[in-house]
Amino acid sequence: MSEIQYTTDANILEKLSVGGFFVGWPNPPSNKTFLKILKQSYKVVLAHNDEELIGFVNAVSDGVLSAYIPLLEVLPSFQGKGVGKELISIVKGELDGLYMIDVLCDSELIPYYEKVGFSKAQGVLIRNYDNQSGAKN
Repeated sequence: MSEIQYTTDANILEKLSVGGFFVGWPNPPSNKTFLKILKQSYKVVLAHNDEELIGFVNAVSDGVLSAYIPLLEVLPSFQGKGVGKELISIVKGELDGLYMIDVLCDSELIPYYEKVGFSKAQGVLIRNYDNQSGAKN
């Protein structure tokens, strides 16, 4: 297996297998929608080897003060190997000039994000799982 590489160039997606993400999601996006999410993000960092995408993080932003990280995913077979930590480190560097970088996650993920430099906060949300696949956009 080839070495893990990291890039902010979404054009590499054309060359890679991109399946296996969104484990446990009740209504995951299709690969077409997934690629659209990544390509239309303000910032994206991809972890890959020569054949497949093995992890990613994306950010949406106003480019002035704030950014939101909606997705951080690593293929199950690569979890626990520092891939997510490196993805977060790189995207934080890409967003370094902004006032705030926010993540809203499930409670069991809070300790992970605290380990990579985020602080626990309170938030509110709306989840419409009928739209989780992104098919309506």
